[in-house]
Amino acid sequence: MPTNLDRTAAPGYDGQLLTAPPNRFDFALLPIILAAIVIVAYTAQQMNVPYHPGQALDVRLDVAYLPYYLMRTSIRMLAALGASLLFSFAFAALASKNRTAEKILVPALDILQSIPVLGFLSITVTGFIALFPGSLAGVECAAIFAIFTSQAWNMAFSLHQSFRTIPGDLLEAATMLRLSAWQRFWRLEVPYAMPGLLWNMMMSMSGGWFFVVASEAISVSGHDIRLPGIGSYIALAIQQQNLPAIGWAIVAMLVGIVLYDQLLFRPLVAWADRFRFETLSQDDAPQSWVLNLLRRSAWVRTLLKATAALAGRSLAWSARHRLAEGNVRPVAVSVQAGWKDRARDGAIVLVALVALGRVLWFVHGEVGWAEAAHVLWLGVLTMTRVIVLIAIAAVIWVPIGIRIGLNPSLARIAQPIAQFLAAFPANLMFPIAVMGIVKLGLNPEIWLSPLMIFGTQWYILFNVVAGASGIPTELRLAARNVGLRGWLVWRRFLLPAVFPSLLTGLVTAAGGSWNASIVSEYVTWGDRTLVATGLGSYIAEMTAQGDFPRIALGIGVMALFVVGFNRLLWNRLYDIAQTRNRL
Repeated sequence: MPTNLDRTAAPGYDGQLLTAPPNRFDFALLPIILAAIVIVAYTAQQMNVPYHPGQALDVRLDVAYLPYYLMRTSIRMLAALGASLLFSFAFAALASKNRTAEKILVPALDILQSIPVLGFLSITVTGFIALFPGSLAGVECAAIFAIFTSQAWNMAFSLHQSFRTIPGDLLEAATMLRLSAWQRFWRLEVPYAMPGLLWNMMMSMSGGWFFVVASEAISVSGHDIRLPGIGSYIALAIQQQNLPAIGWAIVAMLVGIVLYDQLLFRPLVAWADRFRFETLSQDDAPQSWVLNLLRRSAWVRTLLKATAALAGRSLAWSARHRLAEGNVRPVAVSVQAGWKDRARDGAIVLVALVALGRVLWFVHGEVGWAEAAHVLWLGVLTMTRVIVLIAIAAVIWVPIGIRIGLNPSLARIAQPIAQFLAAFPANLMFPIAVMGIVKLGLNPEIWLSPLMIFGTQWYILFNVVAGASGIPTELRLAARNVGLRGWLVWRRFLLPAVFPSLLTGLVTAAGGSWNASIVSEYVTWGDRTLVATGLGSYIAEMTAQGDFPRIALGIGVMALFVVGFNRLLWNRLYDIAQTRNRL
């Protein structure tokens, strides 16, 4: 009996590229495609011009240069987003399918998430410059990599969480249909994770904007490089205390956010609505004029049919390969498996002991125990700020995110607004913060803290919106039919339903807050500097001085706090979410 697995080509495709005549939608789409090709080609050329360390790069506050700077920054962020997407798929696939890999990769991601953008720049910028001698490409790669570090972690966490919480009945159906691992990945796991991944891609893009100043205006250990872009424009405006220039930078950011919302994210959200886990259709599904244009284009339909045919052959080959192998698998000998587990655990313990010895040697020989104890105390101060601010942000944004996620009409309005607010760099709040704190005589130890959560609270909102939008309509109707009202519907239905996504938001918001402490506890506006005592200000000061041993000490302590917090709290909550809050 024929099944879907036997189809090797998409419907309407005869194995050769169809020569469909263009229609009016193709001619409407052609200028957009040509403009994108020209912009990418021109920007790539500008990113590879000759450059030597110490050479000054011209960045001006003239408003006429802002469109060019916006183009350069947008291309860097899109390149970093593409790299983040590849990294997230690789990480989530390995960590969710292999328990040994998960024990290694998840703690590694915790550590990487805890390393601040300045930490990555201080380590990588010299290496990238040496990798591309005599070319600006090295500095561009360093900036793209720094933006990547502000985008990748929450996407990887979201995809991993989605793969681990796939509903049991869908997994049973995949087993009954005898799907291979390759088919299960593309036909079940990726479609199920797609809505949440898209919202986290939006957050990642906005997170890149939040750290774009540190990524483009590089000042590390003697290197003072300002790449043409919005980030360098903002850094120069802050240095010169030019408020009108900051206002124009905000306008340029808003234009950029609207453009990639309309041209990229809104079409993707409308397309991903087909992957919702429910049997009832929505009355108000997301719409996108770009997606409608693509669907009506004869050339695009031809290209999609050819792509679908290739994908169908890949999936069909995987199914035939699985059937040829048969269903019988040799059962591993339990004694041998036990020895392998003990050998693996022993190797991990040995590596941990060697690493601990190296750390103790480093502290004793490079910075001293008194300095290490002082930095640990600074970490406690910053951790207190992070916990308090994350709790306040969760109380505010969880109800709002659930309301937005349950209402597609409201989501269409709130999506670009949330992207703009999430993309708003904390640096642009420095003038208001510094002038307000100085004029009112406020304590910087307290009133600089809101800058820390200003750009990271949106991780909570975006993940809660993704979780709420994925709640099946049948469950909403069931909750209404059984009479859940008021606080009861929140406690018994809505909060448990979004709990896995909320956890991802809390983890990434906490990690982002630790990173944001570097620019929020050490604030400059012109020649005035305000400092809040904490680990972030310590790392910022040591980075400015180029003191690598103390930079490493600060980053190591920050990693220790983040990983310890994740191991003791977030991982246990993840286990609860996977067992008690799974659809």
